[in-house]
Amino acid sequence: MIDRIEEDRLAKIVWEFHHVHHQLAPADIICCFTSFDLSVPEYVAQLYLRGLAPFILVSGQNASGGLQRTDWGMTEADKFAEVMVKNGVPRDKIVLEKESVNSGENVRFSYELLKSMGRIPQKIIVAQKPTMEKRAYATFRNFWPEENYELMVTSPPFSYEEYVGTIVDRETMINVMVGDLQRIKLYPAMGFQIPLEIPASVWDAYEKLVAGGFDKHLVR
Repeated sequence: MIDRIEEDRLAKIVWEFHHVHHQLAPADIICCFTSFDLSVPEYVAQLYLRGLAPFILVSGQNASGGLQRTDWGMTEADKFAEVMVKNGVPRDKIVLEKESVNSGENVRFSYELLKSMGRIPQKIIVAQKPTMEKRAYATFRNFWPEENYELMVTSPPFSYEEYVGTIVDRETMINVMVGDLQRIKLYPAMGFQIPLEIPASVWDAYEKLVAGGFDKHLVR
């Protein structure tokens, strides 16, 4: 077994890998993909109010179960929109896609909705929770059918210490980030994401965390 200090050291290696560190610039749209983390719609509201995009598309139904299940009595898209409106975004500037239940569907269904509206964007900001930046990037690049577009991926700018155990329960979040790293490795062969290189040091941290019991969000 590894102690808590070592768990956090290893988890921070994985945490850092999950970030893409894109610099944001004005875009045609903010695509916000939902999760259990309500700091994300608060952050997206800030981006909108800074003038980074003229409208927001929120995509997501509900997690089917497991660690990321939500119980808000409404779809995650509806809940995220509710938080955005409370933080100053006009409701008519938010478009909802409420059918998708995974990251691939977030991208595909969002595209079809925007196509039906005649609003295919050329510059896109995608917002997700901090441990989903890299997966969101790899999934978007895999499923978005247009060829000429600019993609910027972002998340609330928390440090590991500010987020893990404060914004989200520590055990849950380490399990989720470990599972998301496994998916980055497995999903390209399954057609769900473009391939991304995983440094040996990051995969070593993954293996030690799994051996230490953080295996609750793995693909079996």
